[in-house]
Amino acid sequence: MSKTSNTYGGALYELAKDEGLSAEVLSGLSAFTAVFRDSPDYRRLLSEPSIPKPEREALLDEAWKGQIHPYVLNFVKLLCANGTIAQLPDCEAVYRARYNEDNGILAVSAVSAAPLTPALTDKLRHALAAKTGKQIELTVTVDPDLIGGIRLTMQGVQYDGTVRHHLDELQRILQTSTL
Repeated sequence: MSKTSNTYGGALYELAKDEGLSAEVLSGLSAFTAVFRDSPDYRRLLSEPSIPKPEREALLDEAWKGQIHPYVLNFVKLLCANGTIAQLPDCEAVYRARYNEDNGILAVSAVSAAPLTPALTDKLRHALAAKTGKQIELTVTVDPDLIGGIRLTMQGVQYDGTVRHHLDELQRILQTSTL
């Protein structure tokens, strides 16, 4: 994360927290960031220096006014005006990290070889909550190359219990051992 992302994302979080709006602002910030990430044309439009700043602000108002909290809309306008809109996803990550920390939420990423059933997802979430003492925000993705098992990432640490990982480790041991 850049200094700008830390400063801007942190400042927005502090403002929203002081106003008792941290969850509402997070929701709007996440919604806007998702559109920003998923739409290269929208990113280019908001970053285009040949489009006057007032025109970009008017486009933002037209598309988002009444849809997201005014703090989020003004925040995006500020990033556009300063030429730092490309750092929006990092600002959102900083905001989310601060929000999660203050609210006892632990973001966990799980990757499995096959889709997890809702029951297994709940069981994993409850087991992690019991182990960490925190509310778990679980994101599950599928990677068939893992063959089986699950890989968890939380707080920057990866726990790999996949068949692929075990096979790779076995291969490494066999290649480095002398017979």
